[in-house]
Amino acid sequence: MNDVAKHYDILIDEGQDPVHDPEQLKKYMDKWDGQGFIDKMELDKTKSVLEIGVGTGRIAVKVAPLCKEFTGIDISEKTIKQAKKNIKMGMFRKPELICADFLGYNFSKKFDLIYSSLTFLHIKEKQKAFDIVRGLLNGNGRFVLSIDKNQDEFLDIGTSKIRVYPDNPDDIKLYAKNSGLELTEQSETEFAHIFVLR
Repeated sequence: MNDVAKHYDILIDEGQDPVHDPEQLKKYMDKWDGQGFIDKMELDKTKSVLEIGVGTGRIAVKVAPLCKEFTGIDISEKTIKQAKKNIKMGMFRKPELICADFLGYNFSKKFDLIYSSLTFLHIKEKQKAFDIVRGLLNGNGRFVLSIDKNQDEFLDIGTSKIRVYPDNPDDIKLYAKNSGLELTEQSETEFAHIFVLR
């Protein structure tokens, strides 16, 4: 098992689930990907959506009821198991939740919207990730990405520390351009840069 999956599995074993965080902590997390981030997705009941790094469903619980089909992928088996409990949807279809490495998974469909928040810092092969995203988007599809402003090379959460690969806006724009995605909007929150790409 890789270090990232192990790290998030341990958090679940410790009883940590951001879906059930107290309101104060949820407001803190919104500084990366709150309602403004969700609004940029332009969701409606006709859209098929993929979240890269769905975790326990912290964002998905808000997004899934607003779309036609929801798919989430995450490398941690325990977070996916918890997400299946957390994501209750006001839609006909159940969410498709996949435990796999995004870079190696063969999806059988394309999506109208792909989004990701605080996940690309775990991906070393960023150009490959962007190329995969481009290949998974429908013709006029949209990719909404939130990256952490923090440039530390390690994620330190008390009892564990894992290697990460910080993102920066200039590199994100280059990866997008190289993959054939067009940057349509860029904005900032207190802790994140947000990109909207087509």
